[in-house]
Amino acid sequence: MADGRDTWARSSYRNTTGGELRSVLALMGPGGRTVEVRCTVDAQEEPGVCETPRRSSRGGPDAYTSVAEYAEEEVVAAVPLPLRAGSNSASPAAG
Repeated sequence: MADGRDTWARSSYRNTTGGELRSVLALMGPGGRTVEVRCTVDAQEEPGVCETPRRSSRGGPDAYTSVAEYAEEEVVAAVPLPLRAGSNSASPAAG
């Protein structure tokens, strides 16, 4: 997300599992800069929101990628959530 000179990541998830979910949200930007937050999403009808702090932009919106991972508490306790940097990278230019 971007507003003026600020950039941040936001993820929302409607948790219908009946239990609490844990999430990790990462915002990756230019120069290898990464902001990561961990959130809890309660089971409820309305989507829960996880958001990174706003930071001054260091490039245009194309310079940023965000990744959100959700898992049940038992999974998080047993295995750390993986972050997949570049999971939504642009496809190579046709040439």
